[in-house]
Amino acid sequence: MAAYERCVQIRGTAESICEDYRASAGIDLDHDRADMAAGRKLAQPLRVLWGEHGAVGQCFEVLALWRELALEVSGRPLPCGHYIAEEAPALLLDEALNFFTT
Repeated sequence: MAAYERCVQIRGTAESICEDYRASAGIDLDHDRADMAAGRKLAQPLRVLWGEHGAVGQCFEVLALWRELALEVSGRPLPCGHYIAEEAPALLLDEALNFFTT
């Protein structure tokens, strides 16, 4: 968290974070809805990871949602919270290496 706190103090960082979230609820969502209406799905294999102690897996059927958007989906929760890269870096690296080499 110290790294996040340090970086958010850099001029423009907080605004950029807000713009990213704003796009997710605006133009990105519009594009996603248009793709879904047109029947378009991601064609590349997709590996989805989430923290089992975070809100995502507790609030959503993660793989089911991604299967609505992609043709080939695999994934699982990792034993951590929301910040996977910070909380479980070795597991995340193992998952990524395995996904990209098989």
